[in-house]
Amino acid sequence: MKKILLFLSLSFISLTLSAQKINEKYQYHINKATSEIRIDGKLDEAQWQRCESATDFWMVTPADTSRARCKTVARFTYDDKFLYFSAINSQEKKGPYIVESLKRDFNFGRNDNIWLILEPFNDLTNGWVFGSNAAGAQFDGQIGEGTNLNPNWDNRWISQTSFDGQNWILEMAIPFSSLRYKANETTWGMNMSRLDLVTNEKSVWAPVPRQFFSITLAYTGSLIWDNPPPAPKTNISIIPYVLGGVSQNFEKKEDAVFKKDFGGDAKIAVSPSLNLDLTVNPDFSQVDVDQQVTNLNRFELFFPERRQFFLENSDIFNSFGGDETRPFFSRRIGLGTPIQYGARLSGKLDNNWRIGVLNIQTSANKDTAVGLPTYNYSVFALQRKVFSRSNISMMIVNKEGIGFGTENTKKGFSQYNRNVVLQYNLASKSNKWTGKFAVMKSISPEVTTDDYAQYYDVSYATQVWDIGLTYTKIGENFKAETGFVPRKGYSYFNPNIGYTYYVKNASSPIISHGPKVFSFLYRNNRTDVPENVSLSSDNSTTHVLGYNIGFRDRATLELFTATDNIVLFSAFNPINPFLKDFYVKNRSEHTWASWGVSFASSPRNLFTYGVNSRYGTYFGDGTRLRLNGVIGYRFQPFVSLSLSAEYNSIKDVNVFKTADNKPTLAGTDFWLIQSKFDITFTNKIFWTTYFQYNEQVKNVNLNSRIQWRYKPASDVFLVYSDNYLPSDLGIKNRSIVLKWNYWWNI
Repeated sequence: MKKILLFLSLSFISLTLSAQKINEKYQYHINKATSEIRIDGKLDEAQWQRCESATDFWMVTPADTSRARCKTVARFTYDDKFLYFSAINSQEKKGPYIVESLKRDFNFGRNDNIWLILEPFNDLTNGWVFGSNAAGAQFDGQIGEGTNLNPNWDNRWISQTSFDGQNWILEMAIPFSSLRYKANETTWGMNMSRLDLVTNEKSVWAPVPRQFFSITLAYTGSLIWDNPPPAPKTNISIIPYVLGGVSQNFEKKEDAVFKKDFGGDAKIAVSPSLNLDLTVNPDFSQVDVDQQVTNLNRFELFFPERRQFFLENSDIFNSFGGDETRPFFSRRIGLGTPIQYGARLSGKLDNNWRIGVLNIQTSANKDTAVGLPTYNYSVFALQRKVFSRSNISMMIVNKEGIGFGTENTKKGFSQYNRNVVLQYNLASKSNKWTGKFAVMKSISPEVTTDDYAQYYDVSYATQVWDIGLTYTKIGENFKAETGFVPRKGYSYFNPNIGYTYYVKNASSPIISHGPKVFSFLYRNNRTDVPENVSLSSDNSTTHVLGYNIGFRDRATLELFTATDNIVLFSAFNPINPFLKDFYVKNRSEHTWASWGVSFASSPRNLFTYGVNSRYGTYFGDGTRLRLNGVIGYRFQPFVSLSLSAEYNSIKDVNVFKTADNKPTLAGTDFWLIQSKFDITFTNKIFWTTYFQYNEQVKNVNLNSRIQWRYKPASDVFLVYSDNYLPSDLGIKNRSIVLKWNYWWNI
């Protein structure tokens, strides 16, 4: 009953806060071009002088109560093929701009840049970002759930910048074929967000409160067209690829394997707002490698999806549940088995309804050590807008074995796994109230009880207060084989509250500071289990008190102290969960305290650095010290270098030897070292190299990729990858791939 009352009260909040668009009075009137526009970053065409000017941007940081000091003049126009945007970005005084490099999809907070935010459907929930830094590096991304940005989304458009010593100028052209919009609609949601690092000033055209991201769609103004933009056509894009490569597994002493392959994707605009993605024999060898992290618990870590096929309108599929309660996680598809083909329909049916349908077929993995069978994955998601920005959504996920036999069952594979989800997504008009309320059920062979999951969260954010509450309950038999649910059979409670003080003294080096308090409480759902039985979750409580300080130059400092208590429901090795040489007992209880500090320097400097530390007691009355440091240097805009190192020292832990089950004191030291070299010869030719040394998992990885973007969204990749043993640098496996793809609009 309490949960029902909470749901109704929050629904009432969402209903009462629905009204006219907040920034309705901010309007830009766009007119069709009467002469040619050349994208050269010079703005010397007469057409630009005939356009309305958008000026007098609002400051977001350091304060959001005044106009921006750095002047921006933005203009729009269009023709039958392109939407054109230009911006003259003035600096307070002459001097060099600040950028990281010429690489695409740069970090907003580390570059002088400007973003254009478009929301053609006026639903205040879904949109796109197109932007550039001062050196001409492009950024594009898709916005979902009103404020969540997916920077991995990629599309076709062109831009150019120039610089005269005090003003940097951006000129861009976005093909209408790269956008999704409704025919005959003459009003689009729109905003612009700019960052100038020298003055530490973030500004926007239509004002956004500083507690929110500047891309928050609840605060867009309006782009008013003189006539409806060109009617959307049934755009069809074919994106074929061919590749050749060679790989060899030295650990297994296998011969080199030569690979010649081809395949491709297609994008079909079924309607102005509904897109069909098709793929045949896809290849993802060019995707960035995952950044390795230290894992000292016995649960799987989450890594985001980066594959282009899964990215457009990905929020329709990925917005269900929470961080550790995801009924669908696309990275499960094709994990260890190749994808044969797939189809993905996503987008809007009308102003209130959105749909997502996915079907993918994988091949069997013939490796006897793996032996994964052939599976078909199907997903159906439907979303209905309610009130101003909220929605009700549902999803069905089905993983079905094809040609499934008894040998697959003996290996522990499920013939099928299905999940059904119903969710309410709360987003108030002002974005101060946000939340999710979801119930889920899984369906698997021979499982009939305790296969439900619940997820609830609500947040309230003002300029000074940030308050949130999350509750999760996962049944012991809840299975989401195409999702991300690293533990089961538990209840989770996470209250958090923070307060921010803003410093009014303009000469103070500190701009804001404040405390935050939060807790993580996990409780196993079962209390009647014999001590010799292991369960997939533990009883644990963590309380954290932190204090954050923000500096005027965008440096940050955080101090924290924490207490932990955990009762294990499964034995594991707390020194290195990847090894089985030691263990702490099932049902043993452990309590400790820790404290730490983290600092990140100003991104405006050519030399940047950061430190992060933690020290305190640990499992089995031991101690743990973690030190993490990162340094970076850039020769802007062509070279960006970074080196990070994490050191963990675990001492005097009371454990048992696995060999003889006798108590002993044990400990270890291990390093995680990562370096990244970005060389951007131009804004079309990039060379990125990652080096990662992970002593915990005994692996050294080298990944080097050269990318030539010879046309918009069309590339040539050369990717080299090595894995070594850290002890003697003996080669584990090696590969090199040359890949070509081409984006062809029919």
